[in-house]
Amino acid sequence: MRAIGLTAFGGPDVLKTLDLPDPQPGPGEVRVRVRAATVNPSDTALRSGAFAQFMNDVQPPYIPGWDAAGEIDEVGEGVDWQVGDRVMAVVLPIGPNKGAYAERIVAPAESVARIPEGVGYPAASTLLMNGLTARMTLDQLALQPGQTLGVTGAAGSYGGYVVQLAKADGLRVVADAAPTDEPLVRQLGADVIVERGADVASRVREQVPEGVDGLADGAVLGADALPAVRDGGRLAQVRPFTGETERGITVHSVFVGDYLTRQDKIAQLQRLAADGALTLRVAETFPAEQAAETHRRLEAGGVRGRLVLEF
Repeated sequence: MRAIGLTAFGGPDVLKTLDLPDPQPGPGEVRVRVRAATVNPSDTALRSGAFAQFMNDVQPPYIPGWDAAGEIDEVGEGVDWQVGDRVMAVVLPIGPNKGAYAERIVAPAESVARIPEGVGYPAASTLLMNGLTARMTLDQLALQPGQTLGVTGAAGSYGGYVVQLAKADGLRVVADAAPTDEPLVRQLGADVIVERGADVASRVREQVPEGVDGLADGAVLGADALPAVRDGGRLAQVRPFTGETERGITVHSVFVGDYLTRQDKIAQLQRLAADGALTLRVAETFPAEQAAETHRRLEAGGVRGRLVLEF
């Protein structure tokens, strides 16, 4: 099969087209003929070597990619899925089955969901990794309906899902945005929008003098985001937190790998997407062989929605 991977960490140009054996599903697993795979910031981190310490048991070539959409073409023992089912899947690229940049992937049956009616493969491939990260964020913050959530990086894919899931949970959302992104973030459902930037915490406090109950830090501001949070509140980080917390604020680290087989969470995301409560945003699609270009584009910043590779 054709895959996009690397044998040594480095810049985008280390990504090469590879010819690898087809993977075979075991009991409780399915194989998916991939039609689309999303490009995420975690993919560029894997490629650069930022995750090398977690990959000691993974042999090269390394295959990036967490998200895929396609059709099931083989099933393992004890699986209810059928060959031909159109599905989206989430995989762990630092695990033994490797990542989604490949014509065929193997995933646990619990990591797969049916593509909603009328949704194409590129859009479907953008949901599960970022959606599960957003869901896990809100679960860890454990806010109650009516409480206030702050979101940094709200125009990004993760941040956008946090906003929409938070509204579905009954939360009040204060989100940041550049002036050009305000219409998007408002459409996603934010109740209050403040300008993004280094002083975003103080701007949040201008709108919520007591501080937000919890904050999802999609912009990875780290300790600089703490002033936006009330005493005893909570902060969720998608990257390791550096520095010291303050005023009794609890910091949660979100690792989506812990949710990859949470079929209850995956099914909830599928239902919300089918109902139109989650917006699946594709910025642009590329042939798989242009993966290096997608990594360059993503690292340059300013992408709204997800870049998607097509196989």
